[in-house]
Amino acid sequence: MRLAPAGVREWGGGGILAILIVGLAWWLCPQDWMAWLLTLLSATLWICIAWFFRDPSRRLPDHLQPGDLLSPADGRISAIETVDVHDAVDGAAIIIRIFLSVLNVHVNRMPCDIEVLETIYTPGRYLDARKPESAQVNESMLTCAKRSDGLRVGIRQISGAIARRIICPVREGQSFSRGDRYGMIKFGSTTELIIPDDGHVDVCVSVGERVLGGKTVLAHVTMSGA
Repeated sequence: MRLAPAGVREWGGGGILAILIVGLAWWLCPQDWMAWLLTLLSATLWICIAWFFRDPSRRLPDHLQPGDLLSPADGRISAIETVDVHDAVDGAAIIIRIFLSVLNVHVNRMPCDIEVLETIYTPGRYLDARKPESAQVNESMLTCAKRSDGLRVGIRQISGAIARRIICPVREGQSFSRGDRYGMIKFGSTTELIIPDDGHVDVCVSVGERVLGGKTVLAHVTMSGA
């Protein structure tokens, strides 16, 4: 299982610390029950950290249509909303919000072939990501992008009560293919897909549905809506 490079400080540092603790325990009290206990606890803690930072390979679904937009994250659809104006699409938008628990894969993926226009960081609070108001007031990073046909798309990463580090190493003009990894949020969070609400969008999921990043089709945008 590949581990996300963005978490090397956590899973790498945690692994080194676990080895040091186990080595010290066996040096100080060889063949003692305390050494076995510390070994078990250290290994369990490292496995939990590594499991959070897992980064499984994902093959794109078969028979994708050009207008299909894939989920940018693993998790559960927590809300589907419409707004009159959104910076990501410069107009009315549909927001598909995904809640990621600590058990979900936290690597974010691009929903389609796009070019990054800009990223907008907004400082904020760190409310529990399960609270509806967290999407409005928490720290976030919005990636604004467009497809080759001109369709504007936004992906917004939102911190939670535990997640306090957004990883988004993208830059203006950078191009990505559908399903490409591009960032993550550490330890529980929310990710939004923002698409134009122009009458040419078919949302393919419902609130409460489980989705997989780079696998589940969240919406289909007809080419005439580009």
